[in-house]
Amino acid sequence: MSIGKRHNYKNLKIWQLTLEIANNISGILLNFPTHEKYSLNSQISRCSISIPSNIAEASNRNNIHFKHFLNIAFGSSFEIQTQILITKQNNYISEIQTTEIENKIVELQKMISGFIKRLDSQNLSS
Repeated sequence: MSIGKRHNYKNLKIWQLTLEIANNISGILLNFPTHEKYSLNSQISRCSISIPSNIAEASNRNNIHFKHFLNIAFGSSFEIQTQILITKQNNYISEIQTTEIENKIVELQKMISGFIKRLDSQNLSS
């Protein structure tokens, strides 16, 4: 089992992108209807916060555990992507907002997937 190096999460581009996504979503949620405050609004908010939080928590762990937390963040990115599509379907956000945030989420998914592959290759070469 390879321990691997520790990562400074603040320097990770994936973590920086997750903060950007969380901030974008926070702005979007300001315009949600009041009746969504404790349902969709709350769910999206928690999810957008959990993604960078999982990456930060994992960054000081060995590669195997880091990969586990990246997989959790990866799953949450699909969850939030679905929630964004639901908000669009309910006309809470515009087509432009949907496209912009979804493009960032897709970019994040590619980055996380690539990072996981890199960690896998490091474990194989150890």
